[in-house]
Amino acid sequence: MTAHEQRPLLEMRDISKTFGASKALSQVSLTVHAGEVHALMGENGAGKSTLMKILSGAYTADPGGSVLIDGAAATLGDPLKAKAYGIAVIYQELSLAPNLTVAQNMFLGNEPSRFGLADRAEMRRRADPILKQLGIDFDASRRVAELSLGERQMVEIARALTTNARIIVMDEPTTSLTSRETEKLFDVIARLKADGIAIIYISHRMEEIYQLSDRVSVLRDGAYVGTLDRADLSASKLVSMMVGRDLSSFYKKEHRQVTDERAAVLSVRNIGDGIKVHDCSFEVRAGEVLGIAGLVGSGRTELARLVYGADHRTSGEVMLNGKPLSIASPRDALDAGIAYLTEDRKALGLFLDMSISDNINMGVIAADAKVGGALDFKRARERAAQAVKALSIRTAGTQINVGALSGGNQQKALLARLLETRPKALILDEPTRGVDVGAKSEIYRIIDELAQNGIAIVVISSDLPEILGIADRVLVMREGRIAGEVNQPIEQEAIMAFATGTTGNAA
Repeated sequence: MTAHEQRPLLEMRDISKTFGASKALSQVSLTVHAGEVHALMGENGAGKSTLMKILSGAYTADPGGSVLIDGAAATLGDPLKAKAYGIAVIYQELSLAPNLTVAQNMFLGNEPSRFGLADRAEMRRRADPILKQLGIDFDASRRVAELSLGERQMVEIARALTTNARIIVMDEPTTSLTSRETEKLFDVIARLKADGIAIIYISHRMEEIYQLSDRVSVLRDGAYVGTLDRADLSASKLVSMMVGRDLSSFYKKEHRQVTDERAAVLSVRNIGDGIKVHDCSFEVRAGEVLGIAGLVGSGRTELARLVYGADHRTSGEVMLNGKPLSIASPRDALDAGIAYLTEDRKALGLFLDMSISDNINMGVIAADAKVGGALDFKRARERAAQAVKALSIRTAGTQINVGALSGGNQQKALLARLLETRPKALILDEPTRGVDVGAKSEIYRIIDELAQNGIAIVVISSDLPEILGIADRVLVMREGRIAGEVNQPIEQEAIMAFATGTTGNAA
């Protein structure tokens, strides 16, 4: 008898959830087995988080559905009851106390005591075998503040094991991790799986789903669409299930052959910082989408920041429409007509506690000044409303805080701010990182429309299918230098050959 023929560890049957007049979930069912990595996928707003909050006891489901653990009905009700059933959730935003040690965090709220005081020695004694089980090499006495994000993630998992968790939900666990930390996490997941623990894994990253999952269930618009076994997984099937349309509709159907006859809008000559970027030159023409690919650490973002004036360059020049620019700061670049979409929209791009309108208008606020310095708030509101409509930003209103939007809509709000400056050249650094497939499709559409309107666009991306789908031409970086250029037809093998230094005839 195979694992999937045995009685499921977890069954969620006909789960519904209503908030006021809004139906967040409609009769959703999910089955998870012990020792299984079960991926849960769907666009933002599909109902994944709501379903998991019901499982964790944070929400109560509408009457009519049921949850079974080992075939027996479970009454979850609140997080403590869910924990008693062996359910643990590790959210994207970690909930550790940085001033406490690893062991103290592992037993936080459940501390062993002696003579009425927390027994730190006992905590360490219990923590050590759990850390060893996970293959963790840092000491239980370390303060969490001293750990990397990846190491903190391991502490969250270790904490779940102190409660004898049998079902662990991981919500976008690799969003802030390096590639090495991600590999370490995958090793830990393999250990948990071997120990019979069920993992519900939520991610937008297709490559992770292929690598980890035994099965994948898909939600769309609060409803269960279906489940695929590992052998049946494909990008086209998953995308079709998530967004209801074929993968081929994601990218523009025809790449532009941009000839040398068309004048360059953005020209970069021999730019470098003497540390991470060395002697890089390239140009982008009106209406062209130039992709910049390369492995992590190849210098792609650093190159963009030098062009934009966010970092100091020690050599080279930047020209716009053949005119040399004096760029000492991002403000200089923006005033000249070069806009840059940062890869870290939350830390470096958006003002999360401000409204959508304020975020969109931030770059052009001076244009709204009336005589005497008063701002034209009506014009600002109109501009924001037009941008929301043009970029299909899903929101109930422009006065809502931008931090309340989904990742894809936050990205479009940041893009809207840049477009209000009427740029001639646009640099997009990881424009679809952390957004769902539906939002990706809309961002690709926006990029294509901007190119059709004559804007010169540079797209930096770690997602090779994305580069292949949207770029007219690709530059590949390696060790801070441009290693090669790949023209139409753009092939993944040619890009990787330049990126890894194994090129022979990849041009």
